[in-house]
Amino acid sequence: MDKKDKCPRLPMYTDLLIAVCVGLAAGTFTGLVPGVHINLVSMLLVAASPVLLRHTTWIPLACFIVAMSVTHSFLDFIPGVFLGAPDADTALSVLPGHKLLLAGRAFDAVRLTLIGSLISLALCVLLMPLLLPVVGSVYTLLKPWIGHILAVLMLYMVMKDRKRFANLLIFLLTGTLGIVVLNFPRFSEPLFPMLSGLFGLSTLVISYFDEVRIPPQLAEESSAVSVRDVAGSVGAATLAGALTSFFPGLGAAQGAVLAMQLFRDIRDEAFLILVGGINTVNFTLSLVTLYVIDKARNGAVIAISTLAGEIGLPHLGVFAAAALVAGGCATLLALPLTLRFARIIPWVDYQALVLTIAALIVILSFVFSGWVGLLVLATATCLGIMAVRIGVARNHCMGCLILPVICFFLL
Repeated sequence: MDKKDKCPRLPMYTDLLIAVCVGLAAGTFTGLVPGVHINLVSMLLVAASPVLLRHTTWIPLACFIVAMSVTHSFLDFIPGVFLGAPDADTALSVLPGHKLLLAGRAFDAVRLTLIGSLISLALCVLLMPLLLPVVGSVYTLLKPWIGHILAVLMLYMVMKDRKRFANLLIFLLTGTLGIVVLNFPRFSEPLFPMLSGLFGLSTLVISYFDEVRIPPQLAEESSAVSVRDVAGSVGAATLAGALTSFFPGLGAAQGAVLAMQLFRDIRDEAFLILVGGINTVNFTLSLVTLYVIDKARNGAVIAISTLAGEIGLPHLGVFAAAALVAGGCATLLALPLTLRFARIIPWVDYQALVLTIAALIVILSFVFSGWVGLLVLATATCLGIMAVRIGVARNHCMGCLILPVICFFLL
């Protein structure tokens, strides 16, 4: 009897529990460290799968990806709010999050995104049996019109206030930047320098020259959010997240822009709930999309598809359970981590912190994307500063992702 035979195989439920725990740890790391994305870890797992599959099946590996992705969607708001270092899914949340940070309410900002994430996750799992029969029909019905719908919504967004020309200018400039960057040959990780410039580094530069100081942070809930706000934000997040999970080119950031059109003058608190919910809905319902129409809409789900080949209904149930466990644990992890950040950051020299984070963004842009990445970062930062200085809402900077998607569907 060889050594392998002497080691009894772990029961499947133990494999799954270990996978979810390791996924929680990995998602915590990717969520808290700017620039490290779940897609990178997922692809590394796929590369290592020939070795790992000698010791287990593909199901625990897929559960690892699910747990990591859900945990990441809960925790990646922490660096966005406290450090102004966004990724594609949290870019818009940096703006109201930073505003609440300067008001001493950063803990509240993260707490609100957690409310959106956790309620939306539970709602998605509850709705899965209802969604399975209709996803295919909705996809077929809306696919020919998604470009037209986006174009009409963006036109409305640009024209709805008095600064129409300025809004259109920023939307077209950032949209042109997005088209160039996303179609630039052999350009790795294009989103990081572009979004970090538009929403992260530009905010840091303005804060630095305006000599912003971080006030003491409240380590408790400081704002009441009505049931109506929560219900409306979660409902909009679920609807927009469902649409973005169906269609290629649409992500959580575009979903946030779509969902904003369902509200007029949405409060910062409700918006944070909305953005938190969309991130989680987008990933969770991407699993439904993979099962129903065999389409993978993001890197993590592509990795699951590569490992599995074909997803069955029992597998979808296991993934939903893994997502719920990960979401609950991630919430319990996020609250004390946010409190720790909130207690430390007022005692940090914010000017020095801004320079440190700005240097980190510059270094990561160069590491990920080379000299072209630095050029994109500089251009995007100038556009982000320009939007603020001429009084344009920064959500118009999402033209960098919206305009390429409209062109994808219409051209």
